[in-house]
Amino acid sequence: MLQKLASFAGVKGPVVTIVMDGYGLAKSETGSAIAAARKPTLDRLFANYPNVTLRAHGTAVGMPSDEDMGNSEVGHNAIGAGQVYSQGAALVADAIASGAIWAGEAWQQIVAGARSGTLHFIGLFSDGNVHSHIDHLKAMVARAKQEGVKTVRVHALLDGRDVPETSALDYTEPFEAFLQQLSADGFDAQIASGGGRMNITMDRYDANWSMVEKGWHTHVLGEGDQFSSATEAVKALRERFPGTIDQDLPPFVVARAGKPVGTIEDGDAVVLFNFRGDRAIEITRAFEEVAFDKFDRVRAPRVTYAGMLQYDGDLKLPQRFLVNPPAITDTSGEWFAKSGIAQFACSETQKFGHVTYFWNGNRSGKFDGETYQEVPSDVVPFEQRPWMKSAEIADAMIAALRSGQYKTLRCNFANGDMVGHTGNFRAATMAVEAVDLALARLLPVIDAMGGVALITADHGNADEMYELDKKTKLPAQNKDGSFKAKTAHTLNPVPLILYDNVSGGKLGLKALAGAGLSNIAATTANLLGFEKHAKWDESLLEIK
Repeated sequence: MLQKLASFAGVKGPVVTIVMDGYGLAKSETGSAIAAARKPTLDRLFANYPNVTLRAHGTAVGMPSDEDMGNSEVGHNAIGAGQVYSQGAALVADAIASGAIWAGEAWQQIVAGARSGTLHFIGLFSDGNVHSHIDHLKAMVARAKQEGVKTVRVHALLDGRDVPETSALDYTEPFEAFLQQLSADGFDAQIASGGGRMNITMDRYDANWSMVEKGWHTHVLGEGDQFSSATEAVKALRERFPGTIDQDLPPFVVARAGKPVGTIEDGDAVVLFNFRGDRAIEITRAFEEVAFDKFDRVRAPRVTYAGMLQYDGDLKLPQRFLVNPPAITDTSGEWFAKSGIAQFACSETQKFGHVTYFWNGNRSGKFDGETYQEVPSDVVPFEQRPWMKSAEIADAMIAALRSGQYKTLRCNFANGDMVGHTGNFRAATMAVEAVDLALARLLPVIDAMGGVALITADHGNADEMYELDKKTKLPAQNKDGSFKAKTAHTLNPVPLILYDNVSGGKLGLKALAGAGLSNIAATTANLLGFEKHAKWDESLLEIK
């Protein structure tokens, strides 16, 4: 149980943590959908309530370097855990650099399983370093050749989300040249299939299993439009579907004389080389579950399967993995539960796992006293409904607050991130405005219950909607004069606002050098009247 805080008994009402996903603080208003949005509630909060900035990228959230953007997974890990752990990208890079991955039993089993068949790699095909990194893939393909594997096939999920929106050829062309150079001395490596990451395979939270089904038919069965190479496929699909960005391109199959070059068969080995878990679980289930019933697989090849990491420790998915994930312990959810604090968590499907699974240190089960509420997301392109489920999340939070059952509550408004990823500037401004409206409804109920709120974000996105020219700092332009959309997360800090109308001005926030998302857990504990756990980073609460 957490120790009582001697200097402050805690607020009488609930402590609410509100995550505005994708809400960064840009240095310039140029290209910022946040700056362009009409947001009277947030403007009032920044003007009248204590607020500081937090680091939400790089080493502050466990990424390998400060050149690496943050993401929702590591951001919610840091917020919920109150600590910074080395995350997937760093763990995999270190395992490859040290050679530990090759010495591991899982890799050896993959190699053994592929010696009489084909070794398949499926994953996000970029250097975005959010779900995967193409350098990890290159290292594994080269190592497979050294280990005596004869045939390798790559199933490339095009990005355009964590990297520039139409950058696929920057990856397919040099990678196909790399494979061609390696393909000698009896070794044969090719890209076999692919498609946009938001079109096939990489669904999450059971939101749209038809994406996974399309991926299965593409990668495993080799069904779909045929092309001579991945590069040819990207060029042809862009002509066929003008204006479609990489993440939305339809699936393709590489074939020779009408026959797919890389269907997945009995006796093959398969590695899902994504290290991030949320968009890896569903395709993993399709490969591993005997009684799988989410769609008709047509056939389920008997393969040796491994993930880059274990994506769900509670569900043991996958059973075989190449690199051990971070063992996150002593999270705020765990210790608040041990201290008898009832907790409520809510988001829509797109971010539901972030306020539950990731918040609790990649743990699927609930702690005692936790209640979860998922609002089903719409299955439509996010730019078509940029308000998403912000109103319904506000409804759920208001009802939970008024029930009086919970001492601490948390929610995530996904709008700024999910709509920001589309590259649609006007839709992103509407997304920000929808969250502002939800806050306008939610905050008075927090006041009525005698509570306070910590309003923050997990990383930036909607704050930079255009690629900026490095010299002029103005939006870069396409050949037709339009601005180049930026769909990736940003390296900008995020806000932390203390919404407090109950202490009479006695509570504030201190600006600590290097403060990040991991400082929120201790701050929440202090607002509840508890000392922080010894492992948590310092509280930012200032008691006057």
